[in-house]
Amino acid sequence: MKLRWAEPIAARAGSALIRALAATWRYRVSGYEHVRALRGMRRPFVFVLWHSRILPLLYRHRGEDVVMLISRHRDGGYLADVGARWGYRSVRGSTQRGGEAGLLGVVRALEGGAVVAITPDGPRGPAERVQPGAIAAAQHAGAPIIAVGARSSSAWYLRSWDRMCIPKPFAAIEVRYAPPIEIGAGKDGLRRGMDAVVRSLHDVMGTS
Repeated sequence: MKLRWAEPIAARAGSALIRALAATWRYRVSGYEHVRALRGMRRPFVFVLWHSRILPLLYRHRGEDVVMLISRHRDGGYLADVGARWGYRSVRGSTQRGGEAGLLGVVRALEGGAVVAITPDGPRGPAERVQPGAIAAAQHAGAPIIAVGARSSSAWYLRSWDRMCIPKPFAAIEVRYAPPIEIGAGKDGLRRGMDAVVRSLHDVMGTS
């Protein structure tokens, strides 16, 4: 028997445990001047990050009213619940299920002046392979893209498709922000944008 009534309780307990763990993390940040510059101009933009790094970056940007593109899968529902408790808004959809509706929601959020966060390899992979949805949405809305990476001094890695990173208590987390990428017009602009986003993500993760 599935105790669906217990799921909201488990989600709240999980959120509290994650917050208690995250409160011990120590962040070291570089490149944040790129984010400050765009926010200073009140210009909407897109954060892109690998799916495996959601947790440390979700906590880092809590309370900033960022809009997340989240899968309609049940796992995405848990993430949306944690995000809502930490001050995020969400658009539901993905490139695999409900993708067009989700990306339309992203475009509308950007056109309304929001900052949006997307995992271009989510929600089911392949891991660290950029899919075009995030770049196409940014192109349509005329919004730049900032790649962000997070590396932890010590962490657990789940046996999931993305090897989800959960930093251990008191871990030092290095967060790096890349310069903004402007997406040009047309198919050629989309292709060049994808190439630039791939390079930028590898750079902020130190894997280039």
